[in-house]
Amino acid sequence: MFKGKKVIIFDMDGTLIDSVGIWNEIDEKLIKAIGDGTIDDINIQVQRDTTLKKFASSEDCYLEYCRFLKNKYKSDMEAEDILNLRYKMTKDYIENVVCYKKDAEKVICRLKELGFNLAIGTTTHKSNIEKYRTVNKNIIKKANLDDYFDVIYAKEDVQKSKPDPEVHQKIMEFFNVNPEDCLIVEDALLGVEAAKNAGIDVITIYDEYSDFERKEINQISMYNFKTFEEMLDYINEEMKN
Repeated sequence: MFKGKKVIIFDMDGTLIDSVGIWNEIDEKLIKAIGDGTIDDINIQVQRDTTLKKFASSEDCYLEYCRFLKNKYKSDMEAEDILNLRYKMTKDYIENVVCYKKDAEKVICRLKELGFNLAIGTTTHKSNIEKYRTVNKNIIKKANLDDYFDVIYAKEDVQKSKPDPEVHQKIMEFFNVNPEDCLIVEDALLGVEAAKNAGIDVITIYDEYSDFERKEINQISMYNFKTFEEMLDYINEEMKN
């Protein structure tokens, strides 16, 4: 699975960092703030992911997501203002709460020791990545992104968001490699589909917030690791032979 690969590409939210539940919490607060203070009986993550996928080719899919929220919840706020409010709500979480998933940093360190080139291809905003790199002490203390990843492409670095394969194509161009030289680690269906569209093998790390799309994920991914500890054990066993 890892043997013979040159580049390992990681997604960020929900894969390397334990953040999807945080985004759900933020969006719940956002919906209450822009509307009448209540929230309908919906799956916030499904609603967000479905909308982002629908507008993946737009100039700013998150702005379109906020426009969707404005219309659905009959908000008096403009979509741009809703987007700015969402950014403000995330500041404390991004800087002080978000951390690696358990043992994720151990996998990163081991892969680097083994000589793999590491990359991040994410729909996370560049401003959030910068905070993970320079402010978030949880991440910096365990495994500073700059020390382990050769390149990071965030949302603003591409024209089209996942499931479009553009981010992975840019990474392959950066390293001058082919799809068969790469392996992608993902957690959610959008990312798994992007890997498939790029022609790159993909494995997944379990994230409870992707359970609603588990069947589709398992149909595409080569393997679904329950934990990073399990992934680390697999890497050590495979690479010693």
